[in-house]
Amino acid sequence: MTPPPSRCTALGAPRARVSSPLARSRFPLRLLLQLVWTAAASQGHPKSGPRISAVWKGHAGQDHVDFGSTEPHTVLFHEPGSSSVWVGGRNRVYVFDFSKGRNASVRTVNIGSTKGSCRDKQDCENYITLLEKQNEGLLACGTNARHPSCWILVNDSAEFLGERRGYAPFSPDENSLVLFDGDEVYSTIRKQEYNGKIPRFRRIRGEIELYTSDTVMQNPQFIKATIVHQDQAYDDKIYYFFREDNPDKNPEAPLNVSRVAQLCRGDQGGESSLSVSKWNTFLKAMLVCSDATTNKNFNRLQDVFLLPDPNGHWKDTRVYGVFSNPWNYSAVCVYSLGDIDKVFCTSSLKGYHSSLPNPRPGKCLPDRQPIPTETFQVADSHPEVVQRVEPMGPLKTPLFHSKYHYQKVVVHRMHASNGETFHVLYLTTDKGTIHKVVEPGEREHGLVFNILEIQPFRRAAAIQAMSLDADRRKLYVNSQWEVSQVPLDLCEVYTGGCHGCLMARDPYCGWYQDRCVSIYSSQEPVLQSINPVEPHKGCPNPKPEQAPLQKVSLAQNSRYYLSCPMESRHATYSWRHENSVEQSCEPGHQSPNCILFIENLTDLHYGHYYCEAQEGSYLREAQHWELLREDSAMTSQLLGHACSLATSLWLGVLPTLMLGLLVH
Repeated sequence: MTPPPSRCTALGAPRARVSSPLARSRFPLRLLLQLVWTAAASQGHPKSGPRISAVWKGHAGQDHVDFGSTEPHTVLFHEPGSSSVWVGGRNRVYVFDFSKGRNASVRTVNIGSTKGSCRDKQDCENYITLLEKQNEGLLACGTNARHPSCWILVNDSAEFLGERRGYAPFSPDENSLVLFDGDEVYSTIRKQEYNGKIPRFRRIRGEIELYTSDTVMQNPQFIKATIVHQDQAYDDKIYYFFREDNPDKNPEAPLNVSRVAQLCRGDQGGESSLSVSKWNTFLKAMLVCSDATTNKNFNRLQDVFLLPDPNGHWKDTRVYGVFSNPWNYSAVCVYSLGDIDKVFCTSSLKGYHSSLPNPRPGKCLPDRQPIPTETFQVADSHPEVVQRVEPMGPLKTPLFHSKYHYQKVVVHRMHASNGETFHVLYLTTDKGTIHKVVEPGEREHGLVFNILEIQPFRRAAAIQAMSLDADRRKLYVNSQWEVSQVPLDLCEVYTGGCHGCLMARDPYCGWYQDRCVSIYSSQEPVLQSINPVEPHKGCPNPKPEQAPLQKVSLAQNSRYYLSCPMESRHATYSWRHENSVEQSCEPGHQSPNCILFIENLTDLHYGHYYCEAQEGSYLREAQHWELLREDSAMTSQLLGHACSLATSLWLGVLPTLMLGLLVH
């Protein structure tokens, strides 16, 4: 919004008699504005950031529900296609219902600690850390005052199943991972509180309980585990992703190394007393995520999402990994399960220079055969393969990298109205927002585009969990205060007519009957651009709409500023007066507005001002103002009001701008 004129002295009065704080601080004020512009323009990496930022307010009562209390540790469970979302918290499980067309509701199932005595308040709590669907209901497991236990939830009532070591940690802060596959359960959670502190990957329920050797991982932090059913049942694999301490202690080496490990699902242990209870098929490989052209390396794995191949070919499953570096910049690298499998099947072992035993380490054997002792001993002493797992594509580089610190990722494979396939990534940031990034699914060298930043909560907060429902086309996210349902086809945030709709490059959205609409809401084909570089050229009208003319009357020698909202962070915004550019704000400018400050109005300053947004070949007129001369008599009457308004406005706006910049 552009403020009204500010002139705090009577017409013709000496400048020295002006008592307004704003007038007295003319030079510092201008200096402060220049500081804001300079600092905002120096943030860098503008195009890797989101083009548009939006707050998801939702439909009244339907898309946001509060917990009613603060929940510092949560776990979220959602079945695709269901309107229900379960969230485990402190001493209770919340059941949210997001039925279409009705107000969202929440009910709770209380699951307090069964232990009467404890050492301190936190130890007395039962933090629910696991929710998993079972045939008869929902399995809920929690810390239970440092006595990990489980309950089965049926019809909003909880039946106690007793202590279950390995299903929940002793403390909610512990890194834990539990994987279910039919009747088998795998876990990284230690079973004893005061011993067994070396993290292990275990089979805790199944044919035989197995665990990894204590020497094959160094302080691992487990991220994700999955079971891959291959062409032969005996060849089924467990892959789990983790990061661990780097064995290379060179001061220039990264502190962490990201890994993928493999195990044979049918592993029956070994033949000797040392190997009978251990995984005999463990191998690990390094995950590489680096860009040689920019010499950027991302070594710290944050999250993993597996996107199955639509034709059911397990080797073509895409593995999306989110990585960070010591400066909290992020990258997304994409691997294939086929490449990972090939590395484990063909690579030599790091530090092992003799011929490999037969069967080779890591090989799955049919008919439940035990692994020979020699094979186990070689793999146990040399668990890492030489060959590294590199990203897909001819350049073996990240899908993209960014100055933002990403923490979680989910990916939706969707088809636009013309049938083209897109992979849409939803990435959570450490600022509590979600970035929506579009990757063309069929073009080998397609343009990856960060199209939108979403603030999913009514109250800004860190995102604790996120779940994708491709059937309902929703994201479910929760903070410590609330749960939100966010539509994937969030088209109403795109303004600017047909050009603004198509410039968004959102494959869920298109232009139809003078509105930017979801492709799922229209029975008729919607207009979507097939040109990712110049999508606006797909609109029937070659030129975007002009901004409406706004007029304001101002007196000479007064101060004024024009403010133009920067809707697109990928555009350059310029204030033009007559034929000259008075102010330019480049992409990456962190202030929400491009401000033109006129310190002292003279005859040359009156006339028309245009704020223009240039984004590639797309030029849009964002604002059009005409500054008119103000009548002297009216100036005198409005003196007091203008002075107080200008002072309060500047004192309010500038600290906000500076605070926002510093926080960023």
